[in-house]
Amino acid sequence: MTAGFDPKLHQLPVPPMRWDAWGDPDLAAPLSEGTSTLIRGMLGVSGEPALPTIDPATVTVSPSRLSDDDLAALRAIVGEQWASTADADRLLRGAGKSTPDLLRRRLPDQDAPDGVVAPATDDEVAAILAWCGENRVAVVPFGGGTSVVGGLDPEAGELRAALSVDLRRMDALIDLDEVSQIATLGAGVTGPDAEKLLGERGYSLGHFPQSFRYATIGGFAVTRSSGQASAGYGRFDDMVQALTLVTPAGVLEAGRSPKNAVGPDLRQLVMGSEGAFGIVTKVSVRVHKIPAATEYEGWRFDSFADAAKAFRSVAQEGVMPTVMRVSDELETALNLARPTEIGESDSSDDDLPDKQTPGGCLAITTFEGSPTAVAARATVVREIFTSCGGQSLGPEPAKAWEHGRFSGPYLRDALLDIGVGCETLETVTTWAKLDEVKAAVTQALAAALPEPVVTMCHISHTYATGASLYFTIVYRQEGDALAQWLAAKKQVTQKIADVGASITHHHAVGRDHAPFLADEIGDLGTAALTAVKGVFDPTGVCNPGKLV
Repeated sequence: MTAGFDPKLHQLPVPPMRWDAWGDPDLAAPLSEGTSTLIRGMLGVSGEPALPTIDPATVTVSPSRLSDDDLAALRAIVGEQWASTADADRLLRGAGKSTPDLLRRRLPDQDAPDGVVAPATDDEVAAILAWCGENRVAVVPFGGGTSVVGGLDPEAGELRAALSVDLRRMDALIDLDEVSQIATLGAGVTGPDAEKLLGERGYSLGHFPQSFRYATIGGFAVTRSSGQASAGYGRFDDMVQALTLVTPAGVLEAGRSPKNAVGPDLRQLVMGSEGAFGIVTKVSVRVHKIPAATEYEGWRFDSFADAAKAFRSVAQEGVMPTVMRVSDELETALNLARPTEIGESDSSDDDLPDKQTPGGCLAITTFEGSPTAVAARATVVREIFTSCGGQSLGPEPAKAWEHGRFSGPYLRDALLDIGVGCETLETVTTWAKLDEVKAAVTQALAAALPEPVVTMCHISHTYATGASLYFTIVYRQEGDALAQWLAAKKQVTQKIADVGASITHHHAVGRDHAPFLADEIGDLGTAALTAVKGVFDPTGVCNPGKLV
């Protein structure tokens, strides 16, 4: 083991997020005194962390298993400056950003990939995969580093080493077909850069997951990402028109038309593959003109059941807002729909003195498009919401949500510092089973974690036949904080499978959900995926331990 990790001693460009927490260090903030007092009193914690943060100088990093000859061979492929075995480069790409990942970042001994390469072309990716196959080295693709299901864990399996392949040099807008409104982007383009590159030409992608600021186009594709505007623009897999997958067996170009009858759609096979079949290097996506108009409206419903009925009615009517989400009673009460105001009283909000009714559920809608289209869609949704008991709160709640919509993960990091665990999990089910699944997950969490468990839920992705349920769990950490959450997550995921819901809606399978995959797709489905991996990746070097 190598002692003394210095994050400044790196050769490659540093990933934009903190090495041991979420996001930009300049945006992180401790809990306000009001929030800290509220949560400590609610959960009965002392305010001391179960695992304190650690000085990087005291971290012991697993030694690289790559030799000098290995490093020289990799540098011959990508260039001297784009391959490294330095501790700083390796550890910064050693994990994602789940609560278990961040708890491990507080331990003195830490695993890391054995090396990092940053290719710039498809040919370099192909050469890396060929070298790894010949030399029995695993390949772990790296984009923004935002996985929350163990998708970036540097597992070598039965191979001799693991190599992180950082794709962020593949960061160009390659083509924009303005007639068809299709943009082709490099896999390493981040969400903000995609909007910037397209915005310069008058277009937008409209994909805004909570990881938007850091995650990449390739990552969106291989995890079947779903953004906050999915009601209006669809999930990312709805946007994808074509992909390039570089595999150890060759290059797959999937997609040449919007829809076709040319057998099973290979685009769907690549999306959700999580690096297990190869490395996606570029993606063609549907884009749209920057909207001329945006309308915001917040709503109050007496209950989550009333709100869910309204959402179902809108989805089945087929006239959707761009954003449509609702927090349950507890999430609304704690203001988690507005992360910058957690723990603050609604009564102090000068924007909502008259219309903010105590209790109930807060729903958010936004509409984008031409003024005529926005007005028409908003009118239909307003009629449906009103008929289901919704009360309009005006535009301010929706604007406030949009302002703070990427801030939630910072709260999780601050809670860890006072001995409170905070993690999310999600699922998707049919409308008929929605109440059953929500209750089952809530009960399973209460049984798996020490009382009291604060379990909040919202719907943010809605379909004609069902909806996702996204849970945020706040709980008192006890004993081994890492083992505590891993055991709880296992129990809850098993309960999700038992009640017939999906084990993930948009977080992907990764390592964490892999043990439950066969329950959902069956032994034959698992065998089919394994066979496909055998075709694309005959030497088994592509992201071992993930998906299949």
